Amino acid sequence: MGSGIEVEHLGKDFGGQTAVDDVSFTVAPGTVLALLGPNGAGKTTTVSMLSTLLQPDRGTARICGFDVRDRSHDVRRIISLTGQFAALDEALTGRENLTLFGELNGLSRSAARTRADELLGYFDLTDAARKRVGKYSGGMRRRIDIACGLIVRPQVVFLDEPTTGLDPRSRMGVWNLVRALRSEGVTTVLTTQYLEEADELSDRIVVIDHGTVVAEGTADELKTQVADTYCEIQCARVADVSRAATGLAFTLGLSVTRVGDTDDRIALAARDGAATVAAAAGFLADAGIEVTDIRLARPSLDQVFVALTGGDAHADPQRRGRHAAAGPAAAS
Repeated sequence: MGSGIEVEHLGKDFGGQTAVDDVSFTVAPGTVLALLGPNGAGKTTTVSMLSTLLQPDRGTARICGFDVRDRSHDVRRIISLTGQFAALDEALTGRENLTLFGELNGLSRSAARTRADELLGYFDLTDAARKRVGKYSGGMRRRIDIACGLIVRPQVVFLDEPTTGLDPRSRMGVWNLVRALRSEGVTTVLTTQYLEEADELSDRIVVIDHGTVVAEGTADELKTQVADTYCEIQCARVADVSRAATGLAFTLGLSVTRVGDTDDRIALAARDGAATVAAAAGFLADAGIEVTDIRLARPSLDQVFVALTGGDAHADPQRRGRHAAAGPAAAS
C-alpha cells in the first residue's frame, strides 16, 4: 500500500459558507507538498479533513490508501499532525511530555523513554529535557510539540504553519526537520503563508485561495506560468538608464521596463536566456554604457503569489487565478 495522499473534489461548509470548494491534488510518497495561501484561504480546513479532525461534506480523500471517512482509525494510526499552537502539559518536563505521548500511543514505558531521548537529541533539546515546558521559549515549545507528533514514526506528517511566530534560528530548525523527514521517506504536507518556505522546502506547491485550488506545480513551474525569465541590467550611471532602455528596445525588439521610478535598473524579456544577455551586453558595450550588473532572473514566488491570489485574503473572488504579469515590471 502506497504512502501518498489522494484528494478528489473535497469540500466543506460552515453555516452555509463554503470554506473548501472542490479541492483536488495528490502527494507522491516521500515528498513534501506545500499548501500555500493567504489567511482564510482554506488551508487549515483542508488539513483538518485529511487528518480526520473534520468530516468532509463532499469529495473523497485517501491517506496511504485509507479513506478518511471509512478508515479514519487507520488514518490516525499512521499520521502525525502538528497544529499552529503547541498542545503540551506545561507542568511536565520536555522528557515527561514525550514519554507520556509515547505511552498514550501504545509504547511501553521503557520504549517511550528511549524514543523520548532520541527525539530530544534530534531536536537539540537534551539540555532542556528536565526543564518544565512552561519555561520553554517559543522555538523550544514548537520543537517539542513536533517531536511529540513523531514519537511513533508516522508515514505521513501534517505540519500546519509550524514556523508561525518563531525566530529565524528556530525556523531553520523546523526547515531542517522537513528535509530530514523527506530523506527518511515520510510524506509531508506543509501549510504556510511564508513564500520562501514553500519555495525552499516543497517538491510541489498547491496554491489555495477562497477555498479553491488556483494553481499547482513545482515552484519553477508556477514561476514560468506567471511570467517568463527576464534580463535585469544595472547601469553605472542613472543618467544612462533612459538611453539604455530606448536603445535596447529598438535594437533587440524586446519590451524594456524601468525598474523603479528613480532606479538605475532596467529589465527586458529574455525568452532566449543567455543569448538575450549576450546581445544586450554587446549593445551596451558598443553604446559606451557602463553597467555594474547584468543577469538572468525569474519571477519570485512572491510575485507568483500576488498574481494568483491578488495578494489579499479578502480580495474579490473574481481575481482568483488571474495570471497577472509579474515579470520585468514587478522585478526588484
